[in-house]
Amino acid sequence: MQILVIGAAGYAGRQVATALRRQGHSVLGMTRDTTSARATALTAAEVRPVAGDLADPASYRSHLREVDAVVHLSMDTNDPAGADLALFAELEAAGGPHLVYTTGCSSYGRVDAPVLDENTPGNPGGALYFRLELEQRLAASGLPHTVLRPGFIYGGEARTSQAGNWFAAGRSGRAVFYGDRAKSWTWVHVDDLAEAYTAVVAGIGGGLPSGEVFCVGEENPPTALEVFTACVRAAGHTGPVEFAPIEQAGWLDRAADHDEVMTSAKAREVLGWTPRHAGVLADVDTYYRAWAAS
Repeated sequence: MQILVIGAAGYAGRQVATALRRQGHSVLGMTRDTTSARATALTAAEVRPVAGDLADPASYRSHLREVDAVVHLSMDTNDPAGADLALFAELEAAGGPHLVYTTGCSSYGRVDAPVLDENTPGNPGGALYFRLELEQRLAASGLPHTVLRPGFIYGGEARTSQAGNWFAAGRSGRAVFYGDRAKSWTWVHVDDLAEAYTAVVAGIGGGLPSGEVFCVGEENPPTALEVFTACVRAAGHTGPVEFAPIEQAGWLDRAADHDEVMTSAKAREVLGWTPRHAGVLADVDTYYRAWAAS
């Protein structure tokens, strides 16, 4: 298949684009700057960088007409909902290449459910609930699509990840954990996440029905505090962990100040997807070294 990966120079996007190429697909990697070092790395991985900015539909319109599928792994932080709705409209105009759309475990918000699955209703008051609303808009559009809801990503360069943020906190010498000390989140290694995308693309070619939604992550996660503590210790922090109210944190931390534990049973059954990594705690020193080297 010919596939466009939006956000191919990003943390997860680069791994997904490379994994799709390893499966034999022809992959276009959309990035704002095709001359950057990260774009050059895509070329070395046999992914063709193409210029495009999610905030400017005219910049990527022609790419949509070249491909069979689009894997969307980016977010316009200035207008996340508007940019994605514009993408949906462009896909319709292009004749509907299959969209593999990414939201995430934080889209649910705070809900009264010990384990989240694909049918768990989200909390309309949640900061990222608009992403579930975008899923609904996508379903109503009639576009061929599949939705992935990953957990918190770790591993590799850990760029733009919570684990990377916590490594940086440990290395800075001040480790502050914000909010609920008992909360737990589902995690997923970036390579396992990439395999989930390759499984979806294989399913598209093999008759996977449009409209399927998959939660993707490891089962039985530790508490966020356990992961935070392991990350800052791996980064060399030997002092105490400090605690602060969630109101002092950034908006993304505030959006996830509650349990976000998902089951990936459907992805295992339908896609044959199984995470290969044992979890962030199992090899945190390796993940710190990878982050530091990057």
